[in-house]
Amino acid sequence: MTAPVYQKITAPATGTRVALGSNGKWNIPDDPVVVLIKGDGIGADVNGVPGITTAAVKVLDAAVQKAYKGKRKLVWFEAHAGDEARKRYNPAITDDQLKALDENGQRQVYLPDDTLAAFDYYKVGLKGPLTTPIGGGFRSINVFLRFKFDLYSCVRPVRYYRGVDAPNRNANKVDMCIFRENTEDVYCGIEFKSGSDKAKKVVAFLREMGYGPDVLLDSAGIGVKPISPERSKRLIRMAIQYALDKKLPSVTLCHKGNIMKFTEGAFKDWGYELAKAEFRDKVVTEDEVYKDHGGKAPAGKVIIKDRIADSMFQQIQLRPDEYSVIATPNLNGDYLSDAVAALTGGIGLAAGANIGDGAAMFEATHGTAPKYTGQNRANPGAVLLSGALLLEFLQWFEAAELVNKGVEATFAEADATAKAGPGGKLHVTYDIARQFPGYGEQAGASSTAFADRIIEHINKM
Repeated sequence: MTAPVYQKITAPATGTRVALGSNGKWNIPDDPVVVLIKGDGIGADVNGVPGITTAAVKVLDAAVQKAYKGKRKLVWFEAHAGDEARKRYNPAITDDQLKALDENGQRQVYLPDDTLAAFDYYKVGLKGPLTTPIGGGFRSINVFLRFKFDLYSCVRPVRYYRGVDAPNRNANKVDMCIFRENTEDVYCGIEFKSGSDKAKKVVAFLREMGYGPDVLLDSAGIGVKPISPERSKRLIRMAIQYALDKKLPSVTLCHKGNIMKFTEGAFKDWGYELAKAEFRDKVVTEDEVYKDHGGKAPAGKVIIKDRIADSMFQQIQLRPDEYSVIATPNLNGDYLSDAVAALTGGIGLAAGANIGDGAAMFEATHGTAPKYTGQNRANPGAVLLSGALLLEFLQWFEAAELVNKGVEATFAEADATAKAGPGGKLHVTYDIARQFPGYGEQAGASSTAFADRIIEHINKM
């Protein structure tokens, strides 16, 4: 693949692109180029004040240096999206002019061809939070990237960190990873507005199919929910492989198949089919555990089970330790991943990745928090932990472990300091500091000070 020519960004002079080999395996160099989109709001650097993405990158670089002593290095290639892209590429465009553009025109304002070309070539990226674009045509930068590069799996690991205020008494038992299908379900955007000609045509067609006004009114808006065996199975395959690689006990297929039998019910059925066809010697179904093994899974085998979505929302609160990997269609996964994150203190520490067979983008799952822009106050944890996922993707597991342990040590230190009584110095950002009795937001450290403290812990390991 020929290296792109860019308009307003310059590729790094060093570094090697991550490439997919003919065997379908990633070839990971010791100096991979990673496309970096710092983001908007708290993600952006403003007038020399670093945002959370810069703070996170500093920690990632320190962890790599500690783990590999200079033998490996991340080479960052900064590209732009969101408000920053609009300022750099179309500074004079007004909101009214933007709204008048078609969908592709709006996309180019917020997601320039430069950025798409860079990610297409280098395949791996880290992204901070981005502003939702103005205008009704272009839905979302994140959604566009997912469909453009077939990033079909949204991966959301969630775990509890001691020292973080968690509303659920079982939060300390939460350690799970959700695999959400990214490219199908109602998120495809196949919708027809109530009263529109297209909606009327769809209603008429459904009338011919035998659906009367008892279930479908003439005035209804219509949405279509496609779920296919091919896209369901590749998502579930990735989830099972993750469980095997991590030596985790189970994969749960979360669905609403008791009602939507031919979409979500089929997702569940295809999951079992895939598990038995491709992983038969490595997995056992929950039914088999009780029927053939006396209720105890054979050693070394991953249990494949399923739960109906509404029951799952209870299970994650009452018995979270029974679930390690969850695979689910798009809409369920959207709800479920945020709900699990809430158990452990919210999405401020929720890492995320969108991964396909040919590219991977790692990103914070929270918003831009514009009121804190340029204040060096926000918690960089979500971007940082997404960066740890990036390190795992590169199979740099030693560096990823240092990041996770550094974050954990910094939170635990703050918890111990606060329990000793008011007046101690905390090294966590305001959102964590304010949860401790006798402390408040003012006791919080800056984003960069928090990152520096994590690095101190990393360097002691």
